[in-house]
Amino acid sequence: MPRWIPNEPGEEAALLEALQISSVEQLFRDVPKKARIGRLGIGAGRDEPDVVREVDRILDRNKPLGKFANFLGGRISSRYSPAAVDAMVSRSEFYTSYTPYQPEASQGMLRVLFEFQSLWVELTGLDVANASLYDGATAAGEALLFCRRIHEGRRFLVPASLPWEERSVLENYASGPGLSVEGIPYDDRTGRLDLDFVRRAVGAGDVFGLLADVPNGFGHLDEGVADLKGILGDIPLVVAADPLSLSVLEPPGRYGADVVVGEGQGFGIAPSFGGPLLGLFACRSEHVRAAPGRIVGATQDVAGQPAFALTLQTREQHIRRSRATSNICTNQSLMALAFTVYATVVGPRGLAALQASIAEKARTLASALGGVDGLKAPRFDAPYLGEFTVELSRGTAADFLDRLRRRKVLGGVPLVDPRPGRPSSSERILVGVSDATTEREIQKYARAARTALASAGRGA
Repeated sequence: MPRWIPNEPGEEAALLEALQISSVEQLFRDVPKKARIGRLGIGAGRDEPDVVREVDRILDRNKPLGKFANFLGGRISSRYSPAAVDAMVSRSEFYTSYTPYQPEASQGMLRVLFEFQSLWVELTGLDVANASLYDGATAAGEALLFCRRIHEGRRFLVPASLPWEERSVLENYASGPGLSVEGIPYDDRTGRLDLDFVRRAVGAGDVFGLLADVPNGFGHLDEGVADLKGILGDIPLVVAADPLSLSVLEPPGRYGADVVVGEGQGFGIAPSFGGPLLGLFACRSEHVRAAPGRIVGATQDVAGQPAFALTLQTREQHIRRSRATSNICTNQSLMALAFTVYATVVGPRGLAALQASIAEKARTLASALGGVDGLKAPRFDAPYLGEFTVELSRGTAADFLDRLRRRKVLGGVPLVDPRPGRPSSSERILVGVSDATTEREIQKYARAARTALASAGRGA
């Protein structure tokens, strides 16, 4: 039998005869034709050099991120990752055995996950963290279900400014148990949450949790978040926080957060087509048995030496399904390793200095864009760290960003929900900087923005 092509014509005929069918097509007769993709149309076989040339031609159409001045805001970061991160992540003892829900997980990986949990606990000011989840959005979804397990109700409150992707994930999580996700209005000048709305919603009853993001979906810091727990009382407060921001901001646990989730991609994980990502989750110790995923604990072996073990596993594969808190089948251990190595290499003072440097670059960008006729930057009168919202006075964000792309500038993310039935256009853009952003790139953005808006004004 050929090495790469499993069946020769004679073998295929014998298989069809044994199955008592006349063609391979009959194997798929139960699949509706509209669900099939048909033939791929890749043509006859070609020799290897020809295939390599063709693949190279296709790859040449790619536009690598490094070829653009990148100002994309949002939850995906383009921060520089020290070479030590890839060096450690690529070691075979980590790379080949990184799924620790099996009992034979290595002590090395278990120790890394214990350190990872400890880092997130320290940043959040809470008691216990799990060994990671898939990404920040699903971590928020798990937090929604967590809140429902520890408090009665049918309504979950979120900022109206929450990114539409995360709102969609939350709504998917809520749909099964018949829960509702409701938006909290914001002040149009500052972007801050309407705390009076929260008071009224809590007073009306049936609220089982509230999520606030730090920074918020506009990139700004909402000082009112610290007052939410005083309004909620025993209703759980979830804070979705950027890990780097917590190197300079007060830990959410200190102002009453019951759960803190986040996206860890910016700590040593490249923005490769939007992933892989890393979900972060921490809670208070009294609610640990309602938490999703698994937790690694420190103990001693029979010889009295330090050892690590899976202390808590809440997946239905490990305990009775009726008592399981999540169907999360594994965790992002390799990404958690990258997060841990990054945080260790940069260090606590280094993280704070990095955030301060990014904030300074963001102010430089805001000043440059604020001087462009047709742009209001920042749109909201509120503090910010590395991201902020820009508003156009003419044209749409989609058109403006397309004109910037032609000039090798990724100008930001349009703040628009593309789902059916939602507003189809927007004049607001979330922009951001990283430690890799240069003064030259900032000025390039400002020049490209002037040209793009001038062209829009002429209808070009």
